[in-house]
Amino acid sequence: MKRTIDYQITRADEGIRIEHFLRRQGFSGQNLTLIKRMPQNILLNGQFVYMKDKVHAGDHLRVQINEEVSSEKIPPVDLPLDIIYEDEDIIVLNKAAGMPIHPSMANYENSLANALAYYYEKQGKPFIFRCTNRLDRDTSGLTIVAKHLVASSILSDAVAKKEVRREYLAICSGIPDPTTGTIDAPLARVDGTILAREVDFSCGDRAITHYKVEKALNDHALVSLQLETGRTHQIRVHMKYIGYPLIGDYLYNPDMRYMKRQALHSYRMSFIHPITKEPMTFTAALPQDMEDALICLCPDRL
Repeated sequence: MKRTIDYQITRADEGIRIEHFLRRQGFSGQNLTLIKRMPQNILLNGQFVYMKDKVHAGDHLRVQINEEVSSEKIPPVDLPLDIIYEDEDIIVLNKAAGMPIHPSMANYENSLANALAYYYEKQGKPFIFRCTNRLDRDTSGLTIVAKHLVASSILSDAVAKKEVRREYLAICSGIPDPTTGTIDAPLARVDGTILAREVDFSCGDRAITHYKVEKALNDHALVSLQLETGRTHQIRVHMKYIGYPLIGDYLYNPDMRYMKRQALHSYRMSFIHPITKEPMTFTAALPQDMEDALICLCPDRL
């Protein structure tokens, strides 16, 4: 991807080196190293300069990112995409259930990455897949993909600092009591398996989930959940741990009466835009299979 980012220097950054200014904007050291290798990468008041040069109040600094290669192991495939928002730096998508994020041996040509590779190939643009928040294959909803190395680095850092707010909606078996709470229980891989996780207080990684019952159904509940950490299968394992597993979860609660996949949807996401620094909030309505399940569980809901 090609991206030109412009900055107007203020007195707050008077006399500092360009590399220090860019670090203040969220550029990582690796970002700066890679950008140095790109042609005509840094312009100050229209002139090519070096990272060690200094900026002064009133200067115009231009950073030109030029990534000409594409992800080699992601074949472009014409698959449907539900694009919620797109600009020069990010693309926010509503991922369908059943679509993996990344290609794998078992899902080499049906992932979100394959679909985006095709989307950008049709536009004649190189594409490197950089997904910020990964969803399980059968979890639907919002996910962010960065379109260049700087946006990716800044968003990844925001996730690590818990500055990306993620809210999910789920349908669980039983009605949680109390109706709001926090689950603080470490997670680890189940011995002898690749996928399954479990609560493990001896060697697990800390995981924190906040939940709230949004609607009590017939021996089930629609629950909203917010993540402080992003462990594999965190919501699914945490809800099972407190005794209210998600319906349709083949791995942790294979109750397929109402859903054929785990009833989990990435509903709302809020974050600061990595380049413009504007606050961003997106929502994605419940998919049809979860709506249908709610109707079956509580016909008078609508």
